[in-house]
Amino acid sequence: MDLFSNNAYPESNQRETPLAVRMRPEKITQFIGQEKIVGAGTFLRQMMDTDNIPSIILFGPPGTGKTTLANVIAHTTGAYFEQLNAVSAGIADIRKVVEASKGRLLTRHQRTILFIDEIHRFNKAQQDALLPHVENGTVILIGATTENPYFEVNSPLLSRMRVVELKPLCQEEIVKILEAALTDAVRGLGDMQLEYDKEPLELIAEVSGGDARIALTVLEQAAQMLKNVSPALLTKDMIRLVAAEKIQVYDRRGDNHYDVVSAFIKSMRGSDPDAALHYLARMLEAGEDIKFIARRVVICAAEDVGNADPQALVLAMAAAQAVQFIGMPEARIPLAQAVTYIAGAEKSNAAYLAIDQAMEDVRKRNCGPVPQHLRDRHYRGAEKLGRGQGYVYPHDYPDAIVKQQYLPDNLMDRTYYKPKLAGKEKELYERLQRVRKNEDKVE
Repeated sequence: MDLFSNNAYPESNQRETPLAVRMRPEKITQFIGQEKIVGAGTFLRQMMDTDNIPSIILFGPPGTGKTTLANVIAHTTGAYFEQLNAVSAGIADIRKVVEASKGRLLTRHQRTILFIDEIHRFNKAQQDALLPHVENGTVILIGATTENPYFEVNSPLLSRMRVVELKPLCQEEIVKILEAALTDAVRGLGDMQLEYDKEPLELIAEVSGGDARIALTVLEQAAQMLKNVSPALLTKDMIRLVAAEKIQVYDRRGDNHYDVVSAFIKSMRGSDPDAALHYLARMLEAGEDIKFIARRVVICAAEDVGNADPQALVLAMAAAQAVQFIGMPEARIPLAQAVTYIAGAEKSNAAYLAIDQAMEDVRKRNCGPVPQHLRDRHYRGAEKLGRGQGYVYPHDYPDAIVKQQYLPDNLMDRTYYKPKLAGKEKELYERLQRVRKNEDKVE
């Protein structure tokens, strides 16, 4: 039985099969989207046309065509096609496939392509079990994953495969897929003779977030509402009713999680409060831990605003305390206040750069001892050891400026903190300039 074929289901059950499964193409010419991956002249397209598929990882968000592309390969290759799902398969299943593959190579000179869906769910031992057979060509491995393979797939296995990244489908591509489903009377909804225009299809594309599977599911559910209705008119109101609200593509443990968090921080750093609020809303709507969000806000206040506006850190800490005190949904308000303040504030990463450089020196340089006059002298015997002798108390002098060595001898050439001329930090810069210019005022 062909594991990908629609004919794998009895004809009587064809309509019970989800539309998203029924509409999977069997030919590359039916495949919509991902032109940069499978368009004419691309590497993968040439490998498919010559039936010379290498071991690959298909990586991308849900509904972008990973399983669909495997389906196309299954119908076009001369190789034997096997499928495993990493959720339910184990090492015994891998061994069974490998032994059968060896037999086909010896007796029929036929290669075996092994497709593993959700390959990121295989543990290290399971992935290691695949490695020698991928390396020696016993099987050609195609893995599909929504997780970043550079995080989830063992490096030795990954180094023997080509990573192919699929992108979310654009609105135009989703609409084409929906139109194909509406006109196909065999696999799709063509026999229902639904009436429609582009607007409801564009709305489906919008709420699906680039996920073809979601788009086809919404379309199928809307079509079910039109059974025994005349005229069978597909409308935007009907799509809104079915979709309820836009489905957020956000996995708190996945790669998309890190992308959204990264965009959130970079938007605050880049002084774009609107973008920062957008990514904050994404995280809140997806049920992200509000304490996690608050920690990121506090870090951004210190790292990216710093001394240009010290009030940012005060506000961020207040927001962090507030969200724990009041919880959701009200926690969104202090978070939004802190995020917009930080995004709008003057920026300086001088303190952040300074501590990193200082720590680098501590790790890698012989920094030398603390200068004698700075050492603690408040214990018995300290005076006999010369501790603290020669220390000058800055408050005894105007502006507390006095010439005195503070860094160890080995680091006298170092200047870690370099204030920027931004916001409040400009005042620090000006004072430190006076300190450094007037160090010779008092011995």
